[in-house]
Amino acid sequence: MSERFDRVGAINLHVHFEGETNKEIIIFLHGFPEYGYAWHQQLSFFASQGYYALAPDQRGYNLSSKPKGVKAYLLDHLVADIAEWIKQLTPQKVILIAHDWGGGVAWVLATKHPELIKKLVILNMPHLAVMKKHLRTNVKQMLKSWYAAFFQLPLLPELMCRVWNFKFLTGALVRSANPSTFTKQDLENYRQVWQQPYALTAMLNWYRAFKYDIGKSHPEIVVPTLIIWGKKDTALSAEMANDSLAMCEQGELIMIDDATHWLHHEKPNEINQMILSFIQR
Repeated sequence: MSERFDRVGAINLHVHFEGETNKEIIIFLHGFPEYGYAWHQQLSFFASQGYYALAPDQRGYNLSSKPKGVKAYLLDHLVADIAEWIKQLTPQKVILIAHDWGGGVAWVLATKHPELIKKLVILNMPHLAVMKKHLRTNVKQMLKSWYAAFFQLPLLPELMCRVWNFKFLTGALVRSANPSTFTKQDLENYRQVWQQPYALTAMLNWYRAFKYDIGKSHPEIVVPTLIIWGKKDTALSAEMANDSLAMCEQGELIMIDDATHWLHHEKPNEINQMILSFIQR
């Protein structure tokens, strides 16, 4: 992977990329607690297929800007970062692939700026209207989302995440994934990212800011959308995948029985082929 910084408004986005700049653009958005590197197995594959593949460290992560304050991480800001960046990259529509919190950004981007997106692929992240409904009515999902409530506390989540060489975060990754999904090098890469100044607070502020966003309405998706969902996800109930599909005018859903929340790490070849088949139609 090559790396660079792109200036977008008042912030810098650190970007991982592969492929030729004159090719069709495919963008990958990571979730918590990862960064652009999470997509390295996708960037190399799609570059080999003739795409210009890019994966930014989103606001607050790794080497990208980390503005202070919870409200700097409202969805309006997170979405604006990517929308403005896309406009700088190309006058054409792009293909957008997203996972976890990156999926939250992508869902909203697709409602606010459908003119920027040719096709949308979401991995294990419900449409935010669906998430809101289940957080209020689904006891099972409320229990699964205990960590999001914990992250609302000041200081203590940062301390918990940092102690014993980030054991809480690395343990959460390893325990919630299939065996041998994350290598020792992967985990060391993540530790280096989490050690960046203000990074833990910025990352957690994505969760803290969501309480200001949860009351907002989120319309249906008009762009062609593929949802890929690992059914063994310990944090997000699989029933939200079907509810999210109902929010898409042109939607498809693929459920993977033996994959977890980290499906793009566990089954990179299979996921890459699913995405490729969808975007080349």
